[in-house]
Amino acid sequence: MAQMGTSAVWHDADKSWEMRELPLPELERDAIQIRVKATSVCGSDLHMWRGDGIPEGAPPRDPFVFGHEMMGEVAAMGDKITTDSMRRPLKEGDRVAYSYFFPCARCYNCLRGEFGACKFRMGRKPLDEWPVCNGGFAQYYYLRSPNYVFKLPDAISDAAAAPINCALAQVYEALHLGGVRLGDNIVVQGAGGLGVNATAVARELGASKVIVIDSQKPRLDLAIQCGATHTIDMNEYDTPESRIDRVMELTNGIGADKVIEVVGFPAVVEEGLKMVRMRGIYLEVGHISPNSFATIDVSTMVANQVRFYGIQHYDPWIIPNAIDFLERTADKYPLTSVVSHEFPLDQIGKAFETAEWLGTQKGSEVTRAVITP
Repeated sequence: MAQMGTSAVWHDADKSWEMRELPLPELERDAIQIRVKATSVCGSDLHMWRGDGIPEGAPPRDPFVFGHEMMGEVAAMGDKITTDSMRRPLKEGDRVAYSYFFPCARCYNCLRGEFGACKFRMGRKPLDEWPVCNGGFAQYYYLRSPNYVFKLPDAISDAAAAPINCALAQVYEALHLGGVRLGDNIVVQGAGGLGVNATAVARELGASKVIVIDSQKPRLDLAIQCGATHTIDMNEYDTPESRIDRVMELTNGIGADKVIEVVGFPAVVEEGLKMVRMRGIYLEVGHISPNSFATIDVSTMVANQVRFYGIQHYDPWIIPNAIDFLERTADKYPLTSVVSHEFPLDQIGKAFETAEWLGTQKGSEVTRAVITP
């Protein structure tokens, strides 16, 4: 009889959660079964939970398990697995961080070493199809081959490790692709989990000014602790024009070398592009919902020679670098404080309601909520 594990299944039809026992896949020789210890409620999870981007009147999505920003411990390994992806000995019970997507290693992009751009990397399937355990809001997660898994140092707690494979790794990739250089002026649109991580990484890469924009004071306060040199409170600067003017004032009329967007609403993009200096770079990370349309004056982008990068996922080498960054800067940036709330799996509904911030101040104290299965 197959081993079972509890998963939080989301039902679109009545907007409800169900705790369901699902069978664990039979372990393949080159696969790893992860016992999930902590999964964050990422901003993209809130988009999925709300149904952002789904047209009104569209049929409900099939019941599914989601969640991706997670860490866990090795529950079982196939007999071909003896080390982690850095060739360090790996055994059952070891705490690990891992990428939640699976590059095929056999397509054009993978052959070029661009694993984060593999078109076949996700492959989410219905709950009655293999491999079943395909979401992080569950007791178990199945790492099929090819997998990228990295042992965690004891100094990093479970809750602090959960954001490594998304909030930290994703912005690390974006700022790496953007080529942040010593002396750059950076604008971060949003001070949630990705935003405060982007702030710390930008400062560590040598940014001169890091300007963080948000409407939630606790988040802006944390951003200051994580390296922000200036913050723009949207309650004080309550129009796009006033925020753009403030960025120009702080950059001596030049604009930002790089602007990174980690909110996920189209109007933010329209605003942020006007903060970029001539030949500057706009890094779009936050938009994962379908039907996200922004009105952009392309002629202005061309005249200002603005480079626009869309970033989703990352190459595997980012994760060990992110782990090293988190451990190395523990006394410098309070990134472990990004996680502000923890909930057991059976209280996942309360976790999402607490983390929600859109249209309410209720979630204003939450920088990251974590589910602990």
